Amino acid sequence: MAYDNPPPNDPQVVELRQYTLHPRQRDVLVELFDREFIESQEREGMRVMGQFRDLDDPDRFVWLRGFADMASRARGLQGFYGGPTWAAHRDVANATMIDSDDVLLLRPAWPGAGLAVDPERRAAAKGLVVITVFCLREEAAPALLDFCHEHMAPTLRRAQALAQGWYVTEPSPNNFPRLPVREGEHVLVGATVFKNQAHHDAFLAGGTWQRDDVAPALSQWLTNKPHALRLAPTARSAIHA
Repeated sequence: MAYDNPPPNDPQVVELRQYTLHPRQRDVLVELFDREFIESQEREGMRVMGQFRDLDDPDRFVWLRGFADMASRARGLQGFYGGPTWAAHRDVANATMIDSDDVLLLRPAWPGAGLAVDPERRAAAKGLVVITVFCLREEAAPALLDFCHEHMAPTLRRAQALAQGWYVTEPSPNNFPRLPVREGEHVLVGATVFKNQAHHDAFLAGGTWQRDDVAPALSQWLTNKPHALRLAPTARSAIHA
């Protein structure tokens, strides 16, 4: 599909959005989202990067939305949430949700660190996506990003990760206050695609994160234990195996 305002294939601003839903409402939201909320957002210049079911919480829906920059974020969100598609379906969408304010505003951790998306591959998406949030004591230091690039990413590649993306907190003020974001905190976020659960299980069982001294070295930068989300892509997610 051609757009007058094409969405970015390499977003420089990304929202990680985690929704807590009412019981047994996730499939209702997934069906509505995949049917109505992909092309309608991308027509406004935003990239719907991936949408997922949380495998460890049946009432959690997670998705990633990308923008070329902060200015296009404000324009795109105003266009979508002020437009006809959201007006037509917002009541049904909102009725599925208990909380939609758990949102991290991010940017690629270094040039080229973002997770590539291929929207033409939206068909029966498969695989396992693991998104890990590392809460930091302060803004991501160059030493941490070097460690991530030189040690963390190669360890995952050796574990047969199919793709990776690395992000840090976007420090710009929220320029669309109608949608809250988490502020006053610093994070490093890794998004890793595995072929299936078995490949991820083999990575965990192999102990490479400890054997390569990744976990011990990371502790100096972290405020608490990393939080990992095991996610199954929906049928039309642009991030999948």
